[in-house]
Amino acid sequence: MHIWVDADACPGVIKEILFRAAERKQLPLTLVANQLIRHPPSPWINAVQVPKGFDVADNHIVECVTPGDLVITADIPLAAEVIEKGGHALNPRGEFYSKENIRQLLDMRNFMDTLRSSGVETGGPSSFNASDRQNFANQLDRFLLKAKR
Repeated sequence: MHIWVDADACPGVIKEILFRAAERKQLPLTLVANQLIRHPPSPWINAVQVPKGFDVADNHIVECVTPGDLVITADIPLAAEVIEKGGHALNPRGEFYSKENIRQLLDMRNFMDTLRSSGVETGGPSSFNASDRQNFANQLDRFLLKAKR
């Protein structure tokens, strides 16, 4: 299993949790972004800098992901493609995307995009907080424990 991180918008505290997990479990982790992403020196952790452009990092992840890999992303269309390829997708707030919920999440995302483009003020997501961080860490630990079996 490989862990892929859609790193451009991933919170730093989530990256730190992932770095510790990759080291502890000796799992390869790759950060993908269109900018240079700092990471600790490790044989398990690397970063790929892709060119700037719409969905370039997402496309790179989709090309590289294999069944059973884990992708960390808040990007619902990316998560849908990962699931379609047999991968797993977890957002930085600790919510798994699945075959059962991805269609509904995509529909809601598209609906909100339509509202925003027509001028309706929809607000944004709530601020990332300690509870989100803890939920992510817990879900990641559960997933890695199950994946080890």
